[in-house]
This record gives sequence, structure tokens and C-alpha cells, in this order.
Amino acid sequence: MSSIPRVVIVGAGPTGVTAATLLAQYGVQCLVLDRWHEVFPQPRAVHLDDEVYRILGTLGIADAFRRISRPSYGLRLLDRDHRVLAEFSRDGVAPHSGYPRANMFDQPKLEELLRENLLRQSGVTFRGGVEVKEVRAASSGSVEVTFEDLETKSTEVARARFVLGCDGANSTVRTAIGSTMEDLGFEQRWLVVDVETPADLHKWDGVHQVCDARRAATYMRIGATRYRWEFRLVDGETAADYETVDSLFPLLAPWTEDLHSDDLDLVRVGEYTFHAKVADRWRCGNVFLLGDAAHLTPPFIGQGMGAGMRDAANLAWKIHGVLTGALDHSVLESYENERKPHATAIVRLAKLTGTLMTAGGRFGDLLRAICAPRLSLVPGLRARVVSSETSRLHGAPWITAGRRDKLAGRLCPNPVMPDGRRLDEHRARRFALVTPAPLSASDLATLAGRQCLVVDSSTTPDLQSWLISANATAAVVRPDGTVMQSGNNPSMLCAAVAVMVRRGSGLRSASNADLSFSPDD
Repeated sequence: MSSIPRVVIVGAGPTGVTAATLLAQYGVQCLVLDRWHEVFPQPRAVHLDDEVYRILGTLGIADAFRRISRPSYGLRLLDRDHRVLAEFSRDGVAPHSGYPRANMFDQPKLEELLRENLLRQSGVTFRGGVEVKEVRAASSGSVEVTFEDLETKSTEVARARFVLGCDGANSTVRTAIGSTMEDLGFEQRWLVVDVETPADLHKWDGVHQVCDARRAATYMRIGATRYRWEFRLVDGETAADYETVDSLFPLLAPWTEDLHSDDLDLVRVGEYTFHAKVADRWRCGNVFLLGDAAHLTPPFIGQGMGAGMRDAANLAWKIHGVLTGALDHSVLESYENERKPHATAIVRLAKLTGTLMTAGGRFGDLLRAICAPRLSLVPGLRARVVSSETSRLHGAPWITAGRRDKLAGRLCPNPVMPDGRRLDEHRARRFALVTPAPLSASDLATLAGRQCLVVDSSTTPDLQSWLISANATAAVVRPDGTVMQSGNNPSMLCAAVAVMVRRGSGLRSASNADLSFSPDD
């Protein structure tokens, strides 16, 4: 890297690489530090939804991800005898985003795509085989990161304007800023098993959740030949009790009854303790926490990895805007204000889901057997379970929802535009005003001066029906796809953009952004 990095990112998992790629697309120079030279080989996350798929599309790897992933049919709740209690279908494409609602994948393969894509970006330096030792504020608002080369034992110091702690559950960056994890009261030990087999198990191609107070279990097909099981461990058991296919076979038997143990190739057996925790503070000055450094989510709703990628999508454009002078430094306050309540809601939902599926002993099993088949009768519940849309963000002033504003804080649709591209590609990580109404010359000049794209929704029926359904004639869409504000007065929304974005300093791409850096910046 020829000049000083503007951002140092600690951790090169999905969250860190997503943040680095988004910043690099804007032309922000980044230094990414990680303990490992290569992608961590063990499979962990296996699911992401269509909203996270949209982030992959923004990164430029949606097509590549499609080739290594497998859409899922949804979720079945089973009793201990594997009788179906309830089924929630989530197959097909979500019209709002244009991507499959539920997607199964092998995390190392996804990380390889992310890493390869990152290294194609200009202005990014990746340093593997290093360990961060210290993060501290330096002069003039910069931050110093001290790290050690694990091979040579030499110590180096990197100085940058911002530091992003994407370094996982045992985050060094979190410790450095004095943040601690708040325990939301969930702890369960589970056995995680990954198996390869060319045999088709001939099971329903969605997630099977066995609701059993003693031996809760989850089964899912990840790929053409890859399968994942998770079993709750009882007291006294450890992963060491299940290190071979033969020892695992009694647990796997309900799904593999037609196979012999020789038909299964054991990829990995691991023991994990699932937690529900959220950091009490996500920021100190110009140091931020993202991903597992900020929140730990039980896996029951498949949102753990995706939550970190949402963090990155929320923060990257704000940092870029501050660096270029397009946005006031105060925009950075909205990161924790928006993301912490959203992530906490996801963690609490995952905790509740896990509790409902596993708690209560024999009485809990009986209650589940009675209630689960009737879940679809609860008004709106089936639609909520099947929907992949997450809850709306809140956090004035960057989401300025009025009393009648039904769109602010939600993701805008991502339809195919008249030129054949989807809206996300058309917007290219810029602010946009979506409206069918003609704008005055003054309003057009206001938006042009802030490089805010005008999208004529009258040419795209999906956008037009979206506005009409919310009784709106215009909406301001932020670079991350979130609606900032909607209403029936386009001129007022143009004025809102003018307040937020400085004239002549819009969210610009790497080709025309002024990204010079001085040590005293």
C-alpha cells in the first residue's frame, strides 16, 4: 500500500471482508489484519437470507454465490419421533429483493469467494499471520493498532483514521475500548456434525428442527453432497464421545437409516456453546465493533453471520461519507443507534426460538405437540415466520420516520429496472430519490449537487406499487438501501437530502473521490 490506510480492519471473516470490500469500492484504502493467512477451513455458518444475499450482490459476488449455494424449502418442526408438527415454507424468490428467501452454503466456500473478491479491489492490503496486541487513540483523531507478526515475532504499528473490530467473540478490539458483553440469559452446549456422502438421503429439502427437551436436533442439507446435523448435548457428554461415524450413527439414524456407516465421510465434529450476548457499547471515538465482536446469536434462526454483514453495510457508507466530507461526523453516532436495537432483537428472537424448541422437559414436549400444529391459526404468525424481512431500523436523524411514514427504516425493493439492471446496481451505493413526480429545476439542482440519483418509479411497476401501498409519492433511499424518509412532498424530501449531504460532496465512487490522506487528518 503506497499511502497510509484510512481504515484498519481487525479480522478477515465475513464481516471484516464485507466491510473492507464496501470501503474499497468507494476507494477507501484499508489494511485488513488476521491471524490466519488462508480462509479458516472449518464450516460454521450455513444459512443466509435474501436480504444478506443483496449485500453479496452489492459486493459483486451474487452470481458466484448462486453456484455454491442451495435454496432451502423452509422449516419443519418435528417431535421426538420425527412426526411433523408444523411446516413453514420459505422456498422461492423474495419479490422485494429478487433473491431466494433461504440459502444453504458451506462457509469456507463463501469466505473464499469473499476473500478472492476483496483481493481484486484496489487500495486493500491484507496481512495474515498477525496478532493485534493493542488499539489506542493517537493524536488528531487517528487510531494506532499495534500488531505482531506471528512468524518473525516482529512488532509493527499501523495508524489510521478508523479501526473496525471484526475479530469475533473474543475480540481484542472490544477489550481495548472497554466494552463488555451483556448476557441475555441463554447457554446451551451443542454437537455440530458435518458429513459428506454421495448418497441422497431422500429427505425433505428444508431445515428439520426436532423439538425435544432432552435431545433437540437440527438437520439440513447444505449442498449436493454435504449435510449438517446439530444435537443438543446432555450433561456429561462431550464431542469426544462422538468422534467417529459409528459413534454418531445412533444420532444420525432417523435420517440415514438406509445407509451404512461406510457411506458417510465425517468432515467435522465440534462442540459449541450457544450464547445470546450483546456488547454494551459498540463504539469508542473512531473505533467500532462489528459482527460477533458486538453480538453473539444462537443459530436457531440462521442470522448470526448475516447480522455482522448487515453491520458492515450500515457502517461503510457512513465512514466513506465522513472521509470525503459528504457527511457530518455525527452520522457515525447512528451506527450503534440503528444496529444495536436491530441486532438485539435478532438475538432475542433466536433465544426465544431456541427456548420454545428445547425447554420445559416432558411438559414442554407435550405443550409443543399440542400447540405447534395450531401455529398457522394464529393471525399473522405464519406470514411472519415465512417472511425473510427483518424488522425496520430506527435512529433519527438518518431514519426520519413521521407518524404516517410506513417505509422509513425498511429496505427499498430491488426490482429489475428498464435497463436490465436491478435497482441496487443502478444506484451504485448512492443516495437516491424514488418518485414518479416531475421535479422542479431547483430540486434537480439540489440533488445533482449532492450526487443523489433520481429514479423515475413510473417506469418500474414494482417501485410504483411499493410507493402506492405506503400512500407515498416519493422516498429517499440511503446508500445501504434503507429508506431514510418517504412522503407526498418530493420537494421536502429534496430539502432533507440537502440537510444531510453537503453540496458538492456526494457519496462518490473510487474513480472520482478525493481520498488523499495526511497524518494530521
